[in-house]
Amino acid sequence: MRNNPFITNGYTSPEYFCDRQRETEAITRILTNGNNIALISPRRIGKTDLLHHCFTQPEIQKEYHTFIIDIYPTNSMCEFINVFGKAVLDELKSKGRKAWTNFIQAVSSLRPEITYDAAGQPSWSVSIGSITNPVTTLDEIFDYLNHAEKPCLVAIDEFQQITRYADSTNVEAMLRTYIQRCGNANFVFSGSQRHLMGAMFTSPARPFYQSVNIINLPPISLEKYTEFATRHFEAAGKELDSEVVRTVYEQFDGITAYLQRIMNMLFTLTAAGEKCTVSMIDTAISDLLDFSSDTYESLLYQMPEKQKEVFVAIVAEGNVKNISGSTFVKKHKLTSASSVLSAVKGLLEKDFITQERNVYSVYDKFFALWLKRGI
Repeated sequence: MRNNPFITNGYTSPEYFCDRQRETEAITRILTNGNNIALISPRRIGKTDLLHHCFTQPEIQKEYHTFIIDIYPTNSMCEFINVFGKAVLDELKSKGRKAWTNFIQAVSSLRPEITYDAAGQPSWSVSIGSITNPVTTLDEIFDYLNHAEKPCLVAIDEFQQITRYADSTNVEAMLRTYIQRCGNANFVFSGSQRHLMGAMFTSPARPFYQSVNIINLPPISLEKYTEFATRHFEAAGKELDSEVVRTVYEQFDGITAYLQRIMNMLFTLTAAGEKCTVSMIDTAISDLLDFSSDTYESLLYQMPEKQKEVFVAIVAEGNVKNISGSTFVKKHKLTSASSVLSAVKGLLEKDFITQERNVYSVYDKFFALWLKRGI
């Protein structure tokens, strides 16, 4: 058993994964029956961990090659291809020499850039500049997927990022064509920006229209998370007041990442044989904010002044619907509606704030809490 069962840094095993039984069964069934999926929810709900969990199911693990590609840091097609290729090779290294040899032979345009360690294990040493013909390299990667010794399941995380690439319309059309022609692979397009993902898959004018089964991922239910947390506290000889989970759940809207970090800290603060109570929550949150204080100070310092003013105003409000309206502008003594919209654009691009159904809020809830301590 782990020292702390509340995992804060990715998927480890089913034992430390909370619920999602219905979603796991649905995703597994849809993929193994030859369909593609768009998985949509706000960030930090647990989409990526859910995909890892699905890919460990026996009917998938035994019969498929599985790849999860995070394209959130990418800003161009070359970067997309680089991340894609690296993720495929890294996953295949655990499958044996034949699996990764077939892939390396397939990517002939980049083969000279792949290096080997003393044990003969390959490493993706490709730089962006090495990808001189992106279409050729992408063609090679998809050719590998189409002729791999097992059928492939490919999850592309933060898929809406491709809409930020230059000439993004052509990128969508090109990827749609490759995917249509790849009969040996099925895909999950995972995304956190609902309006962008929705437009990509439900607009008749877009290449991916009606090409997927859309799954909107809600937060884990309070009941299921309470059962999960209580079980792990009891297994360690500790007691958990159910009101603790309810209080944290409601404060953080059931967002898994925040629940896990706070429960991780509460588990640490509770000694064996003792009881975790509501009175300990403020201490746990305060400790977490203190750990991140220098980071938040630096982020705030680096913000342009107009963006900082709007950011602080959003923190003060919590959620803002009419963000360029006179009420919000005047209340927080902002310069003008146009300057607010300009600042909002920059804050959205940097992921300091998020927009859901035309409601704006701070993306990092711990950042907002930290800032509120000084307002």
